[in-house]
Amino acid sequence: MGDIFYFIGIIGLILIIIGVFIKEKNRKIRDILFFIGGVLLTAYSFSIKDIIFIILEITFTIVSAYDLVKHSGNKKR
Repeated sequence: MGDIFYFIGIIGLILIIIGVFIKEKNRKIRDILFFIGGVLLTAYSFSIKDIIFIILEITFTIVSAYDLVKHSGNKKR
């Protein structure tokens, strides 16, 4: 079971790294990658039971979700 969460963590990390390299005009895609990557890394952090990493990833995921919602409304203007 640990191997599955390790793989999930790797995928989450890759998604966040890809999101870092996406330019500003593709912000929605970047925010989606950050959110999904954050969720996957949160699952991984729970599997390794590291409280500092858990708090970090929950915070990152909440902020990326907020950013996604905040900027998805800006396209209508």
